[in-house]
Amino acid sequence: MERSEHYQSDVWMYFDGHPEEQALYEALFAQMERRFPDAKVKVQKSQISFYDRHLFAAASLPVRRKKDWPQKCLLVTFGLGYRLESSRVAVAVEPYPNRWTHHVVVSQGEELDEELMGWLEEADQFARNK
Repeated sequence: MERSEHYQSDVWMYFDGHPEEQALYEALFAQMERRFPDAKVKVQKSQISFYDRHLFAAASLPVRRKKDWPQKCLLVTFGLGYRLESSRVAVAVEPYPNRWTHHVVVSQGEELDEELMGWLEEADQFARNK
C-alpha cells in the first residue's frame, strides 16, 4: 500500500495518548494492506484515509461520542450506494442522493472480521464506479 515517507510517525502522532485505539488501527491496516495492495493511505488531522481511485474508507478517533459507545474505540467509515441495515452501523447518513456514509464502532480486534472487511471491499468498488 502506498504511503508517505512519514506515515509511521504521522500514525504515532495521530494516536498519541491512545495506544489501544492505535493497536486496533494497526490490525485494521494490516488487513487493508493485504486486501487493497494498490490503495493509498494518508494520515490527516481528523482521520486516516484510504484511497483507490477515490476515498473509500477511513479510520478515526471519535470526536462526538454517543454515550453508549465504548470509551476506547476506533470509528471505521465507508461509503455505499445504499443504507446498510446492520446493528453494527452506529451512524448512517446520506450526504448525497444514493451515497450513504456508514460509521462502525470497533473496540475489539475480533470486530475487524470478514463482515466488516466485505463492506470495505464493497465500498472500494462503489468508489471506483463513481
